[in-house]
Amino acid sequence: MNQQLGKRFISLIFGLKQSLSREHKELMTAAGVAVCVLFLRSIGLLQSLELAGLDQFFRLRPDESPEERITIVVIDEAYLDRVGSWPIPDRNIAELLQKLNVHKPRAIGLDIYRNLPVEPGNEELRNAYKSMPNLIGIELLANEKNKNLTVSPPLGLNKNQVGFNNVLYDLDGKVRRSLLYWHVEDKVHESFALKLALLYLKSKGITPTQAKSNPEYLQLGKAVFTRFEVNDGAYVGADARGYQILSNFPKPKSQNPSVEFSHFRQVSISDVLADKVQENLIKDRVILIGSTAPSLQDFVFIPYSSGLMGTAKPVAGIQLQAYFISELISAALEGRPLLKVWPELLEYLWIFVWSYVGAVTTWRIRDSTKSFLSILVCCFVLVLSGYAAFLYGWWIPLIPGLFTFAISAIWMTSHIAHMQEEWKRSKEFLHHVINTIPDPIFVKNEQHQWIVLNEAYCRFIGYPNKLLIEKSDYDFFPKHEADVFRQQDELVFRTQQAHEHEEEFTNADGQTHQIATKRSLHKDSAGNFFLVGVIRDITQRKLMEEELKRTAAELFRSNNELKLKEDHLRYLAYHDPLTGLSNRKFFAEQLYESLHWAQHHNLLLGLLFIDLDGFKQVNDTLGHEMGDRLLMTIAGRLSNSLRASDTVSRLGGDEFTVILRAIPNVQVAAKVAEKILSSITRPIVLDGYAIRVSASIGISVYPYNSQDSETLMKQADAAMYRAKRLGKNRYEFA
Repeated sequence: MNQQLGKRFISLIFGLKQSLSREHKELMTAAGVAVCVLFLRSIGLLQSLELAGLDQFFRLRPDESPEERITIVVIDEAYLDRVGSWPIPDRNIAELLQKLNVHKPRAIGLDIYRNLPVEPGNEELRNAYKSMPNLIGIELLANEKNKNLTVSPPLGLNKNQVGFNNVLYDLDGKVRRSLLYWHVEDKVHESFALKLALLYLKSKGITPTQAKSNPEYLQLGKAVFTRFEVNDGAYVGADARGYQILSNFPKPKSQNPSVEFSHFRQVSISDVLADKVQENLIKDRVILIGSTAPSLQDFVFIPYSSGLMGTAKPVAGIQLQAYFISELISAALEGRPLLKVWPELLEYLWIFVWSYVGAVTTWRIRDSTKSFLSILVCCFVLVLSGYAAFLYGWWIPLIPGLFTFAISAIWMTSHIAHMQEEWKRSKEFLHHVINTIPDPIFVKNEQHQWIVLNEAYCRFIGYPNKLLIEKSDYDFFPKHEADVFRQQDELVFRTQQAHEHEEEFTNADGQTHQIATKRSLHKDSAGNFFLVGVIRDITQRKLMEEELKRTAAELFRSNNELKLKEDHLRYLAYHDPLTGLSNRKFFAEQLYESLHWAQHHNLLLGLLFIDLDGFKQVNDTLGHEMGDRLLMTIAGRLSNSLRASDTVSRLGGDEFTVILRAIPNVQVAAKVAEKILSSITRPIVLDGYAIRVSASIGISVYPYNSQDSETLMKQADAAMYRAKRLGKNRYEFA
């Protein structure tokens, strides 16, 4: 009983170890991708895409109840044609205000700059201002960028009847934020939209207070207005002056489907002046007066302005104010969600989670069809979760999540493809090797399926190779024998140690043999584990098998020794014995391959020829041994001055070459040459002597100078000699 429990415990530990190893790969991939995407996000490269994604959420949101608290009195092109001038005379505005005030609106907003009198009727307009405390005019305040751009409030209105109209534009020219308060010269100013909303809410007993959760935040009724910060959401270093909020623009159902963006009740100024407007469209409402005439160009872009296809359609400035006011009133009275963002740490975690999901999805689901469907489902869930959060007033990162998920999935897919290719090569290599061995040999994967069998094994068991591949012991052996085989396989997988065991083996003819099976675990370069088993029939041929075993061991050792010798000879053939750098032969092969690669990928390649200045004098004065040590030091400095992808070679004597792969422009080759010159000219101390040498460098660039290696070498060599003639310790281009 205790022994059985011990085996189960060991099996559990092994399974946990494999799981942790797999998750380590997934976590490393997810973390690396997440860090890269977060970096791109932090420098603003994803800002436009995230804002565009937010706009699509606005477009997709369901229509809300019609806005019955706001009516817009529009000054249209037809009225301007009839009046014949702009600005409209003060008498017309005074008459309009008096007719509106008869029906007792809660508040009237005059979204027209009236800082100068427009006769006739200025006195009448001033009297109208005084008789209407619920009237709010508009002004334009100066800011840091436009200190001289100001428009004074309408003459005759007191400071409590004026709100500022500093609309905030994002980098793409759209309006997604609202400015509620602004401190100018230690004075607090309220926005035009906020003043009108407060007038409406005052009749409901709602006044501005400090939020209980944060005294620095404004609270109106059921709503707490979270203050916008410079890096909220997708923004990077945004202008956060004043008290801003992210605008969660309402989407009231259009009251006139034939007119784009007519989400608010609109009446023309002509109908109001002619007493053709019903009283219920004015009474107890917020009345906004503003222009929709195309000739006045008072238009802005908001998230609803553009879709995935088609031309963006702006909305009038007066409609933008209606959106702002509707949002404030709905949030205060009904608790309509305001747009908020997650803390940065939570956003980072969200982005990492989707990076991890992308890695896990492709790593654990190896079937291409299932993996593709899983990726589609995950992308749908990501977008749907972002949209659902948006409906509840939360703006969470969508584009970074999609980026990390997709990049992790692509990275893992390429890694799996690499593993499969390595696995295929391993199988081919194993099959080739084991077929040369007379012992029955099998190779199993982690699912205990045969993946490679040599001919001796197939003859021994009595079944053809095609029938056995991707099958298990339970498909061909009696259960008691298959149980023993599975137990021994598990032992090797669990301990990762080679193990030999004697067992019974029944072939296709029903003959039972006593065999000794040696099992060992191997891992290819892609991380795939497989079990290799070698069988010896010890029933009749025990002595012969022992001899074969010794022969095989000797063959294995001989192969290793031969491989070591081959590796050593290859190293000597391709490397300079003094400096350890690659030699002329290796350089020629690498240059040919690098040129072919650069031509295939349409990239630049730099070739540097380097010749030391004053080296002969070192040899003559200090001896060849000191000269050799100097060359080794120079070789080390050259290697440290280059990227891992570059190749430095010694052609002979004091001549060196450098291959610069995939450089973006020729200036990079110049910078590398400057770095090499700086490195070489530093003093070299050998046996108490401070030796100073310099170098002359010639540079040729593919494809500008030539497209074949021989010409590139000649041009770089000629440029190097020109550098020597021009004074040495410099570089010259071909």
